[in-house]
Order: sequence, then C-alpha cells, then structure tokens
Amino acid sequence: METGEDFGPWLARQLKLADLTQTELARAVDVTRAAVSAWITGRATPRPETIERIARALNTDLATVHTRTSDTQAGLPVGWYHRPGHLDGGRELGNAAAFAFDADVSVLARETCQNSLDERLRDNGLPVRVRYTLHELTGETLAKFREAILWDDLFPHYEAAAAQQQKVGRTIDAGLRDMYERDRLVLLRVDDYNAAGLTGDDYDDGRFAAVVRRQLDSHKSGATAGGSYGLGKATLWATSRLGLVLINSTLSEPHEGRTERRLIGRLDLPWREVHGKPWAGPAWLGRPDPESEGAAVARSWWADDEQAESLYLTRESADPGTSFLIVGAHDVASLADDGPAADGDEGDDADSVARMHHRLVWALGRNFWAAMTGGGDQLPLLEASVRTMRNGEMVLPEERVDPTVTQPSRTRALKAYLDGTTVEQLTESGQVAAVTVPLNLPVKGGGRASQCEHRAVLLVTDAEDADGKPNRVAAMRGNRMTVRDAAVPGLSLSVTPFQAVLLAGTAAGPRAPFASEAEEFLRAAEPPEHNKWGQTEELNLTYSPSAYRRIAAFTRDTNAAIKELVTRPKKKSMAGGGRLAPRLTVGAQKKARRPVAATLPALEELDAKVRDDGAWEVTGEIRIPAGGHSWRLVPVAKFEVRSGPRPAIDWAELEGLDNCQVVDGALRFGEGRSATFRGVTDPTTHAVRTTLSGLVVELRTGEGESLA
Repeated sequence: METGEDFGPWLARQLKLADLTQTELARAVDVTRAAVSAWITGRATPRPETIERIARALNTDLATVHTRTSDTQAGLPVGWYHRPGHLDGGRELGNAAAFAFDADVSVLARETCQNSLDERLRDNGLPVRVRYTLHELTGETLAKFREAILWDDLFPHYEAAAAQQQKVGRTIDAGLRDMYERDRLVLLRVDDYNAAGLTGDDYDDGRFAAVVRRQLDSHKSGATAGGSYGLGKATLWATSRLGLVLINSTLSEPHEGRTERRLIGRLDLPWREVHGKPWAGPAWLGRPDPESEGAAVARSWWADDEQAESLYLTRESADPGTSFLIVGAHDVASLADDGPAADGDEGDDADSVARMHHRLVWALGRNFWAAMTGGGDQLPLLEASVRTMRNGEMVLPEERVDPTVTQPSRTRALKAYLDGTTVEQLTESGQVAAVTVPLNLPVKGGGRASQCEHRAVLLVTDAEDADGKPNRVAAMRGNRMTVRDAAVPGLSLSVTPFQAVLLAGTAAGPRAPFASEAEEFLRAAEPPEHNKWGQTEELNLTYSPSAYRRIAAFTRDTNAAIKELVTRPKKKSMAGGGRLAPRLTVGAQKKARRPVAATLPALEELDAKVRDDGAWEVTGEIRIPAGGHSWRLVPVAKFEVRSGPRPAIDWAELEGLDNCQVVDGALRFGEGRSATFRGVTDPTTHAVRTTLSGLVVELRTGEGESLA
C-alpha cells in the first residue's frame, strides 16, 4: 500500500484528535507506555498484530493505519468556528482589505493570476497553469452543496449580518435574496498547477497562514514577485456576495507528512450578534484543533476524495498548487467602462456566467499576454483558461487564452526579442526594433553613494487592429504582468500606428545590468493595484521622497526613444499640433509650444482616472527649465472634440503635490526642476458623460495664452 505520513507524527495527531493519552492507548493495545512513546518519536514501529489493536482503539479500519493518508474518524467532526466578539467591545463591520478592490472579475483575474505567477515553481522551467471555472448551481444540486458547507449552521450568522444597514450587510442581503428568489448560486473556482501551494503551519509564518489567517501579509517567494502589500488575496472574498471562500491545496513541501487535499474554508462577515452572543467577524471551516482551548479553533484538515468532491474542490491532478472556490461570485463592473460582453448576455444581470466568462478571458489576455508568450529557449511563464458549467454540465467549453489573438503586435515584439530577431531601426513592416532605455536607480535611504544604471529593453513594432488603441507603450517587470499601459504623448499625426513594450528589471533578460535592484525599486513604486509606477509611501520610506523623479525621467526617456524609432524613416515631421486624444479615453494633449520665452515650463506627464462620482482625477508633472520658476501657470481641463472649440471644465479640487502650490487658481513653483499637481474636475460642469469623452489638460498663463 502507498503510505503517507510517518507513523509517529500521524499517531501523535490521532491521539490528540481522539483525546487519548499515550498511557490510555498503551492500556488499550496491551503494551507499555514506553512502547507508545517509542512509536511516536520514531525509535520503533509496532508489529502487525499491534497495528490491528491500534486501529480498534482509534475506531478506524486497518487500511487507514497502514496508509496514513487521512485522519481517523475518532477525531472531532469538521465544522465552523466563529471568532468570538472582542472583550473590549470593539467591532469591525467588514474586512477593510476587501474595500481596496472592486468586486470585478477582471480585477480578480489580475490579482489571482499575479499571485500564481509569484508562486510558480521555477526549477522545472514549466509555466504555471491557471484555470478559472464558473459553475452555476440550481435546484437539487444547489441544495446538496448547501448541505456540504453546513448551511444550517451558517444561516443565523448570515441573517444577522444581512440585517445590518451598512455596505457589507447590504451585499450579503443581495446575495441571499438572489440565491433564494432565483434558486441559483454561482461558484467561481481558481485553480493553479505547478505552484508552491499553501505550505507551512496553520498559525506560524508561511504561505498558509498568510492567506488564510492574516491580513497585509504578502509572504512572496521571489524577488520578481508582483505583490508586496498582501492585499491581492482580498479580491477572492470581495468577489463573493456571501464573503465565503473554500480552499484545497496540494503542497510542494509536505506538512505533517502529507501533500494532497489540505482543505480549509474562510468566511468574512461583519460583527454580529447571534443567539445573544457577539461574534467578531471571520469564521473558518475546519477540524477543531485539540490544542486550542476547548478544542474550539478550527484548523485545516486532510480531506478524502468524497469530501473534496462534495465541496467542488476536486483537483485535476496531483501537481502542487491551490484551488480557491468563491461562493456566490458576482461581477459589478459596468460594461460601458471595462471589457466586452458575451453575445446574448443579459445586460442587467451582474452575475451572468456567460458575461463573466468572456470578461475573464479578456482581462487575462489584456494583463498577461507577455507572461503567456515564449520564444527562443524560454517557455511561457503562464498558461490560462476559462470554462463555464451549470449543474455539472459544460455550458461554455474550456477556452485557453491565446496572446497572439488578444495582443498580436505586442506578442510578436516580445517573441522576436526572445528569439533574438530584433533590429536596430524599423525599415520594413512587421519588424521589431529594440533599444535600451536607462533607469538611474537611487540609493536606499537617500544616500549619496555611487548610483546604478539599469538598462531596460524597449521594443517597437507596427500595430494591428486587434491590439486595441495604437501608439501605446506597455511596461512590465520580472513576472511580465502589464503594470503600465499608456499613450505616447506628442506624436506627429503622420506616425504609422505602432505598439511598444518596455521590459524592465529581470524582464529585460539575464544580461541587463542591475536587474534585481531595478526589480526592487519598481516594486516599491507600485500601488496596491499594481497599475503604474510612481510616488508611493514604500518608495519614500525605502529610498527618498524625490525617488519618484527617477521614474518620471525613465518615462520621458522611454517616450523619447519611441519617437526616435517611429519617426526615423520619415524625411520630415509635421510642425505644430499634437495628436488628438481618441474618443472614449482619458489622455493628455501636448501642443507645440510657442517660443514665448526660453524658460518655458512644459507638461510632461499626466495620469488620469475616472472616479465613481463621474469626475476626472488627474495628476500632472511639469518640467521646469532653468529660470522657469517665475512663471505662474493655470491648468485648464477641457473636453476633447473632433472639431470646434473644446468645452472647458471647472476644477472641484486643485492642489500642488510637489514643488508647487496653488495661489489664486495658478501654480507657483519652487526651486526644483519639476513640479507635480493634482486636480479633480467638477462633474456638474461636464457637458458630456465622462465615459463617452476624452480629456485634454492645457497650461495657460494668467493672460490666457496656452503653453502646453
């Protein structure tokens, strides 16, 4: 027979689960107390006839003792443990980490796939395989699943949480009503294979405790890891209307002598009072830990195949990795803002499994096309697929995400770089040009030691219609997830449409100088959303408050290198005029600056996003030449239009962030060479819906003359 855990540790745990002492077992099997101690410490093993008596004493069968791949039935049954209310009366009305992200399947795909990439087993050189399975349960199938998760024990807690008039309570109430009124429940399972799995003890430092027990614990395993805040896992619970996620992990390193079917469930609810007792919030589904007071705390357990199947957690192979089952999955993102809808979708149904399926495919292709691309002697880092089922029957077959379909031009560029077929200049259609761009790395702590220059790799090639918006640059680092996707400003209208890829850190290849230092620097410059590089608290604390300027210079040098590559074949460039911002986008326009003075400040960078209230929030960086500090400039926001004057928009907020301040509506600069401001538009002055327009920001003098 195949054996699992070593006999000694296995027997010690069974005694705890059965609440038996070594002396009591010795009496039951007619041996000395010293003999039992020798078995547990591994100094001896029992004889076959003694093993039969041990099985009877533990109230289990002989095969269980021989194989030791599961616990005996003498242990306490699996159940829910709810954390008691705090003794000081404190209350948490929800998991604050979950509010860092929207309940959006595209956000879920980005965060979970990034985590899987971070935990990829690298020694074998194989990609991590991630599969998303949408499963709609109805009728009797749903009833059986509720029975498997001990729904009757959970319902009083759900009922109490749903009655509370706050955000989490309203979300839970909507999930309960949807399940009972429509007799349906959507499960979304995320499986990864060739990953580390949730290794480590239930409570001590390790991957398991970081994901299941703790908040803001990243515990990533490599220097190229995308995550650094420990917030990404919260998207799993945020995507569940019921705040419930079940987990099955196959470990890359044994724990308690076992690797397969390590199960646990976690429920995130707000503070509530049930049966006259206060409960703090989270709850866990597991086996009572005999070492906890009153054996009340639930810990993970080694499940059998039947338990895993009843909880929809059966894994497809024994390859290490983890399966997360989101119970009551939903997607609240607006179709107008983000991603495609499936043909025949119900437009007003946020939980349409067909729409969620297509949005997952779209999000994976948009964010991870580079990780799915291989070339030369390198395999892809990632394989991803999506499938949709209903009551065990396939509705939409498994769809593997193909980067050559989702991002053909950029995939061609990266593959050419990996194959070593790039050129120095673009002379023919379909070529890929490669140059390096410097990134001057600051010294930690703001010291003045000699600085390091990292050389990132910039790839440029012709754009195709399937890429989406042209004339953009996608930037990434080691795990090749797209961090920044931005338009290149100040292009001539005669430029042939292109796509650019910026590979920084270890993504630039093994020969790139100071790649690991660049990884660390750029990782510190990413916010929790990992969607840009800029000023962050981590960057300020690790390096200096001015370290973000290295990134601004890096961006300027990248844009300059792109312009040189795409305009080189032209005999002459068009004078004046910037490229119009495309409709349905938020962007910045640069106009040709009139030679009013030799010390003219210029708007170099503009980051913009649409807020929930319909306002634009913009952050702009202004380059200040020598002698340009005397200028007083007014940022002016306008709608982008195809013809005629641009309608102006009022600012609801305007403030100086670095090296400038707002005085009487104008920016006054300090002595630095750059300044940063922030502005929020007033939605009541918008002549057009924000999502159906573009944005232009100009700098004007007090006399109204446009400078940038």
